[in-house]
Amino acid sequence: MSNKLAHVRVPLEVVIGETSHTVEEIAHLAEGSIIELDRLAGEPVSLRAAGNEIARAEVVVIDENFGVRITEMTGEIGQLETEA
Repeated sequence: MSNKLAHVRVPLEVVIGETSHTVEEIAHLAEGSIIELDRLAGEPVSLRAAGNEIARAEVVVIDENFGVRITEMTGEIGQLETEA
């Protein structure tokens, strides 16, 4: 990996699931609404860097915070690390 790129910050997201709804359905959301996602409880979550999946992970609790433990590298970031 280029030394110049090593310090570039990119957004890192943990995606627990996805769904889609109509604008009308979204307009009716309120506190307490439940939105069903496309993943089962206990399934791996996606770890995305700048919108691209780079890994799969499991959710963990660290003190009172949520975190993730990487279980599989899936994207180009993992390939870059092995080539460096």
